[in-house]
Amino acid sequence: MEFLGGPDTLPRLLDEVEVLFLAAPLTAATRGLIDAKALARLRPGAILVNTARGAIVDEEALAAALTSGHLDSAALDVTPDEPPRPDSPLWTAPRLIITPHVGGQAAWRIDAMTDFFCDNLRRYLRGEEVRNLVDKRLGFPPPQDWPTPVGPRNAAALEGHHRQDAAS
Repeated sequence: MEFLGGPDTLPRLLDEVEVLFLAAPLTAATRGLIDAKALARLRPGAILVNTARGAIVDEEALAAALTSGHLDSAALDVTPDEPPRPDSPLWTAPRLIITPHVGGQAAWRIDAMTDFFCDNLRRYLRGEEVRNLVDKRLGFPPPQDWPTPVGPRNAAALEGHHRQDAAS
């Protein structure tokens, strides 16, 4: 990774990226963040992928950017309305893949979520701090509480899940 910046650096990033991958919470600051102006800043031929929240991207502006050819393509695992309303321009936008908000599914995911819930329930019952507690002012867990998806503690567990998926 060459650069990591906050929301104030978005214009710079939009000017430079070839693929814009969105993985942000929906907050007052991110709702409609990727609008026609933001899409126009992307390089011609850029690709947009949204696995975050549908309302972060203006669907009319995205459809227009795809139809005009400014964007090469886009993939959405989330849309403002799920499923998109029948008259949504997303249905006729070229070079757009829409998945039904299940892009993160894996055979092991339900087990991992159950384990996480049970661990938090045990913590709560013992009077301990629960993990991944949402800061209601931010609308998501504060950064210092973000889990590391693959780290020394859970790499082996994830590797086991991946092998299990491959065998399925």
